Amino acid sequence: MSPAVLRRRLPLGRRILLAGAAGLALAGGLPRPRLHAELYIPIDEGIREPLPIAITDFHGESEAERTVGRDLASVISGNLERCGLFRPINPNSFIQDPASIRLRPRFADWRIINAQGLVSGTVSALGDGRLRVEFRLWDVIAEQQVAGLAYSTEPENWRRIAHIVSDAIFTAVTGEDGFFDTRIVYIAESGPATERIKRLAIMDQDGANHRFLTNDSSLVLTPRFSPTTQEITYLAYYNRQPRVYLLNIDSGRQEVLGEFPNMSFAPRFSPDGNRVIMSLALAGNTDIHVMDLRTRALRRLTSSPGIDTSASYAPDGSRIVFESDRGGSQQLYVMNADGANPTRISFGNGRYAEPVWSPRGDLIAFTRIGRGGWAIGVMRPDGTGERILQEGYQVEGPTWAPNGRYIMYFVSRGEPRLRAVDLTGQHSWTVPTPVSGSDPAWSPLIP
Repeated sequence: MSPAVLRRRLPLGRRILLAGAAGLALAGGLPRPRLHAELYIPIDEGIREPLPIAITDFHGESEAERTVGRDLASVISGNLERCGLFRPINPNSFIQDPASIRLRPRFADWRIINAQGLVSGTVSALGDGRLRVEFRLWDVIAEQQVAGLAYSTEPENWRRIAHIVSDAIFTAVTGEDGFFDTRIVYIAESGPATERIKRLAIMDQDGANHRFLTNDSSLVLTPRFSPTTQEITYLAYYNRQPRVYLLNIDSGRQEVLGEFPNMSFAPRFSPDGNRVIMSLALAGNTDIHVMDLRTRALRRLTSSPGIDTSASYAPDGSRIVFESDRGGSQQLYVMNADGANPTRISFGNGRYAEPVWSPRGDLIAFTRIGRGGWAIGVMRPDGTGERILQEGYQVEGPTWAPNGRYIMYFVSRGEPRLRAVDLTGQHSWTVPTPVSGSDPAWSPLIP
């Protein structure tokens, strides 16, 4: 089998070459490895014990290679533990060393410490200055290799390789796409409450590679990724006038879509990336409009006497969910992409806001505000199956991971902070940021 070559764009515009070694299973575009009964997490079956997995340092001949190998194992372990489906085993209990595992694991040594999965790998420096990283995922019970990949890349790209390996492990064990090779854009907040500074910031999903995208000269709000992950649309106030911007992450090029006085809530891309949907307040009425990014033509989709806002497309682009008080209280509605047939879907106790359609198309996430407090929940597109995932004072702003299995949101009480939760609602974690953070947006997998 000849090596397969995949290309992925790095966050800062660099290119990375992923070369799959002959004979190794490749995640993405090729058939997935057969899932063994022992090393399989039925992700649709709800709460279960995390899978015990041993993640060894990647072996290297030189000290520099071994350092990268330790860093790779650390990031992979952190990713898998954070998602709640895996329980990395303490490396102090490992019997077999990384050097000898290159040939073949001594599976009995790993069963003694109750490992069901085993991750091993190697790091080697190439003559052209690049690194070659290989990894293998083993089923300890079946004594078989489940997945393996090899990559050649510049040394500074090692962290991204760790995220891609984590995704490959997630896919091999669950049969579903991972979410680790992604980025988060959010509003970084600092300063006293009376003079709050809000800047646009971006980072990896684990908080690494953090950088600010805007300065502190203007207030920025509600960033959203395009389907290509290369562009962000957001709202900023310039001379006290709201403007909608497009920002290319890689080049830093910024473009003004238009100035829209009294605009409320976030502009958001259509699934094909060719349009931006937004709410505009014109002539005393707030309705949903869509702009064609090629022609800049603006078309109104709603015309109710209430406030229609916070629109989000279904992943196939055929329908739109939005919030409206047209019926007397803030509720969720679904309509066709052309604005036809608006239908209310929320009927629980309280007000519903900030709906976001899942990338899988099966659920809509929302913020609910009622007498019992604030909550992040999900429901089906027809309004059935409502479930609350997280409750607390001022939890809001849900955004989906690209695999539709996790939701990030923020807690605005006190110093704002980012949180994430899985669809069971039983596993959640704090997303690290160097400053207070609000209004996150989760990117698609980086192409």
